[in-house]
Amino acid sequence: MFQPEVIAIPGQLPAFPERNAVFVANLLGLFFGNDEQTRMLAEEVGEIDSYGGRLIPIVNLMFPGAASNLLVLEREPDAHLCRYFTETAGLSLPEQLVLPHKDYLSIGRALAGGKAINHELIAVLEEHPSAFVQGYVTDPTLSRLATATGKTTISTAEGSHLGNNKRALHQHLESIGLPIVKTELAASPGEIPACLERLRLAGFTSGVVKSAIGASGIGLTKIDSLSDTDISPVPENFFFEGSCLVQGWLKPGEFGITEIRSPSVQLFLDDDSINLFDITEQILSHSSVHEGNEAPPYYLADRPELRSELLHQAGEAARWLHAQGYRGTGSVDFLVADHDNDSTVAYVCEINARVTGATYPSVLARHFIPDGAWLMRNLRFEKPLTGEELLQMLRDSGDLFIPGETGAGLLPINFNFGPDGLVHKGQFLCLAHSAAGSHVLLELAELDLPCTPERD
Repeated sequence: MFQPEVIAIPGQLPAFPERNAVFVANLLGLFFGNDEQTRMLAEEVGEIDSYGGRLIPIVNLMFPGAASNLLVLEREPDAHLCRYFTETAGLSLPEQLVLPHKDYLSIGRALAGGKAINHELIAVLEEHPSAFVQGYVTDPTLSRLATATGKTTISTAEGSHLGNNKRALHQHLESIGLPIVKTELAASPGEIPACLERLRLAGFTSGVVKSAIGASGIGLTKIDSLSDTDISPVPENFFFEGSCLVQGWLKPGEFGITEIRSPSVQLFLDDDSINLFDITEQILSHSSVHEGNEAPPYYLADRPELRSELLHQAGEAARWLHAQGYRGTGSVDFLVADHDNDSTVAYVCEINARVTGATYPSVLARHFIPDGAWLMRNLRFEKPLTGEELLQMLRDSGDLFIPGETGAGLLPINFNFGPDGLVHKGQFLCLAHSAAGSHVLLELAELDLPCTPERD
């Protein structure tokens, strides 16, 4: 079997192939037809139809071909932010087309039924010079769109689907002898209590139930106490992809564990190679919802053996992902457990085979400051603003990142709009030459902007 070369140079962007693409921001396709999880994601994230705007500053970096790229979004982006990208940050932007998610779904249904489609998207894709189509995931609709317009998906549908399957990855990791957290498989909600009891007998006091495919905390339920017999039933949507993972929850104070960390290795998979281009630390809520990332993890500076182990395991997981047929960006997420006997164990938790919440800041940060530090957080505002007002506040305060003028600063990646058309939340990248500097930038931004007290 062909083995792609693994290139591990954290802090350096890979040499993205010289090609162009139509990128469809089908964020609500992440669950491959699991409608209930899709609904839950929309409720959890909020303002989800404007999340595709995070792709605007990075598409031309990831697809640097000589022709143009096209980004298909669910709603119009902020014009002032786009001007900041081009006029101040010096980035080139893709062409853009707006396609609401409901239209994407109706096109998918029509294509599945073999019906003729009279829609602007079809005509635009047929005329676009790119030979490739990409999305957050390669779902059946994206595959049919590619076929109908004479294009090719960069990742196979099977590779995208299986590559996001936590159960399939877990079974592979177990088969090659990498460390795994104690895991039971439950084929139905009725099997979960017995799985949790076996974890309790093994010494765990908490557990977690994970659907095979999930994202942003959707498809994940933490069981805080395994001694509690009154546990809420896990919903049927967790079993949409088959058996769930029921795992012990690692935490300090148990099994000699003194500290738990959550690093993530950022990937890019091409036909012939796997690039490990950044190591980040995930910022997670108590329920393991992703809230941000930063890089590099401060604790790796004097722990080269742990850094090497993370890259080794990420490479092994990425080889599996490559073999499934997935191509594109992704991440391998870890739990790292430090023990009181000075030993450390790194566990691969999952692969996210898509543009992830760490892809946007990592690609931008490594484009502007390859050897620097970065921190990405979501900021929600007490008073909704226009994009123009928000950018002016950042300029007036001196917080805004300006390449060539400010060695550090705040780079707004995306603005999220409410029903009133104003900015309610945004993703902000703190670029600095040290981790401490990036944290200071975030604190200054929270003082200079009308942010809510709690980070989103």
